[in-house]
Amino acid sequence: MLAKAKKELLSWGKSFFFALIIALAVRTFLFSPYIVEGSSMEPTLHNQEKIFVNKMGDFKRGDIVVIKGPVENYVKRVIALPGDTIEMKNDQLLINGKKIKEPYLTGNLTLAKQFGSKLTGDFGSFIVPKGDLFVMGDNRLHSTDTRNGLGFIKKSSIVGKSEFVFFPFSDIRTIK
Repeated sequence: MLAKAKKELLSWGKSFFFALIIALAVRTFLFSPYIVEGSSMEPTLHNQEKIFVNKMGDFKRGDIVVIKGPVENYVKRVIALPGDTIEMKNDQLLINGKKIKEPYLTGNLTLAKQFGSKLTGDFGSFIVPKGDLFVMGDNRLHSTDTRNGLGFIKKSSIVGKSEFVFFPFSDIRTIK
């Protein structure tokens, strides 16, 4: 009887060990949870929301990424890629001379205009260096990003791309 119990316990231990190894591998290499801190991505993401980040694949313009900082991580939107020429004039983003639509800014643009200001100050024209990204928060008036403190972001410091909000449960959604 004791041998049977010992065999059953060993079987459960092996199963638990393999499940733990798989969970650690998934978290390390595929997906990882992060907490949004601050208001720089509002209204797209809100303070203290919990998001899943996909650590696989490449990044494209418009993706929301988690950036590994020296003290804290940042959540920002990829605006321009290596080699892109970027410019901002009168709240209109120009990349490689082409006007880019930013529908996620509609609410914040309206608020800025109500206060008689621009949402995003004019800047550029400059070229994003090889291996770097230009990122900004959606809440441009309250965001530390490439324009004002973070500088260009090395692709190697990107943790991954935000895929969806999983908490609070009442607001589960994919991120665009």
